Amino acid sequence: MHVGVDTGGTFTDVVVGSDAPDTVGAAVRRAGTVEKVPSTPDAPQDAVAHALGLANGAERVGRPHLLAHGTTVATNALIERRLARVALVATHGFADVIEIARQVRPSLYDQHVDRPPALVPRELRFEVSGRLDAWGREVEPYDGQLPAGLITAVRDGEVDAIAVCLLHADLDPVHEVAVLAALGAAFPDRTEGPRLLASHEVSPELREYERAVTTVVDAALAPLCADYLSAVASLADEVLVMTSAGGLVPVSTAAAHPASLLVSGPAAGVRAAAAVAVACGYSEAVSFDMGGTSTDVCLIRGGVPEPAPSRVAGGYPIRLPSLNVHTIGAGGGSIARLDVGGALVVGPESAGARPGPACYGHGGLEPTVADADLVLGRLPPGTALPGIGVLDSAAAAAALERVLGDAAGPEECARQVLAVVDAAMEQAVRVVTVEEGVDPRTLALVAFGGAGPMHACAIAGALGMRAVIVPPRAGVFSAVGLLCSPRAEEVVQSWRGGANASAIADAFDRLELLVVERVRAAGAPTTTVDVERLLDCRYEGQSHELTVVHEQGSDPVAAWDAFHHVHEQRNGFARTDVPVEVVALRVRASVQPALRVDELPSPERARVRGPQVVAEADCTVWVPRGWTAEPGPTGAWVVTRG
Repeated sequence: MHVGVDTGGTFTDVVVGSDAPDTVGAAVRRAGTVEKVPSTPDAPQDAVAHALGLANGAERVGRPHLLAHGTTVATNALIERRLARVALVATHGFADVIEIARQVRPSLYDQHVDRPPALVPRELRFEVSGRLDAWGREVEPYDGQLPAGLITAVRDGEVDAIAVCLLHADLDPVHEVAVLAALGAAFPDRTEGPRLLASHEVSPELREYERAVTTVVDAALAPLCADYLSAVASLADEVLVMTSAGGLVPVSTAAAHPASLLVSGPAAGVRAAAAVAVACGYSEAVSFDMGGTSTDVCLIRGGVPEPAPSRVAGGYPIRLPSLNVHTIGAGGGSIARLDVGGALVVGPESAGARPGPACYGHGGLEPTVADADLVLGRLPPGTALPGIGVLDSAAAAAALERVLGDAAGPEECARQVLAVVDAAMEQAVRVVTVEEGVDPRTLALVAFGGAGPMHACAIAGALGMRAVIVPPRAGVFSAVGLLCSPRAEEVVQSWRGGANASAIADAFDRLELLVVERVRAAGAPTTTVDVERLLDCRYEGQSHELTVVHEQGSDPVAAWDAFHHVHEQRNGFARTDVPVEVVALRVRASVQPALRVDELPSPERARVRGPQVVAEADCTVWVPRGWTAEPGPTGAWVVTRG
């Protein structure tokens, strides 16, 4: 049996599937059991074990052979600053780069805006000799010495990990390797000594600040994530964990580099959304995942989720491959309140699973989006949620009136709450479409998560989108995505070799051998490994780059046309007369899963004309007046106006 487990902020979802052969040798592929239980934020593994126990009771299959897992543990730890104590070793004169950061002013006129706190306190930043120039050539050798203050801090128990980030180590890690050797000699007891990590092992890319932050975050998350993943690893014969880039890796790899897990669960849902959209005839789409705590959206182009070389998490730039998922604090549990100016605000604070929205009846008093949905009938009266029980309409109405005023009545209060949260989610879709030069009117919206199908038509209608697709098992769709995601790895190499076709081809060949070896070493079946080569490019003099595909065997100049096209689409212009620089080479390798989304059985669905509420086991679908839901491929509903 194969099991997909997605741990969210409010619920933990489990989907059980199988690719076991039957008596005549055909593959039996099914997702017969679905479980949804309240998450346990203080010990997330407890909810995972509980949900697996329920699934096992239904299937009577015993211990799962494979568990594919998406987790929010790394994200929550970073946001809540539950981090290990990390010392930073930097090139002489650069120890404070991690606090100086970039000259970015996200809120130019906000007098009270503040940056996230420094990841490493000043007393734990240390400097060493040695220097490379911008081409990776040695200017000053490393003298082999370690700062005395670092030795003292480690021996006094003030340091859990040491992150080494030296200037231009992305081009040549020779000095970082030497510093690691010196640290290993100084602290030979690897069981009791601090964890040692160098930037060339984590994020071998240009930009010292981003590389330093990524390395420190990776080191700071490791103890907590390793303990959690160790507990999950005991629940199945083999455990794979979803990375932010949308690929499954062994649990040991995930524990070693937890900074790669910051959008673990959402990435799985995006993968599955792309597959369903293509099956329904919409290769251009936006995934719309609205759960209890947040909403995640991602652009899908040509049936492929939009990738990103980095992302921001908890206010910190993480320079690791990721799907370009945009997240906002808007979910079924998002709390509605009046701000100091008397304006209605919804989120980002969430009631979670405990005490949860007022309608849960577990002591929550503040009104939420779920309360508004219940009052307006989008959640039918008598609705019962797993682990929660029957929802309390009277408690929801009372909470809305208590906070927003009883003059208008609970239904008007609920409509106002939904108008505000829908506007926020509409803006989130604009971020991944309009701001990227893509017209949302050409796209479909793939709606999933426990609350997504209740709000999707409002979002799609406001943006004039072509259709809303509600996949089967929409309420646990990220868990379905985990079950049907590929094992995948990505490697990157900074590049200063110009557009030399021969040198680029040789470098790509080396990277391809490395990444394919990693995928196979991770236990992937000995089937065909799909490989993709990409170039990070920019115009000469620019400070940002775009990623374009490089076809194997082609001249790099052939990628320039693609770069000009993408640049014009994203920025509104192209400069075809300006030389194009290659900044980095990337190679992605993946092995397709045994299970595919379009092979899984789906619930029976009939044609629905709005206005109508359709309650399913794992989610509720709201089809407004003027919209019609037609059964489509894979058991999805395709909802259109008219």
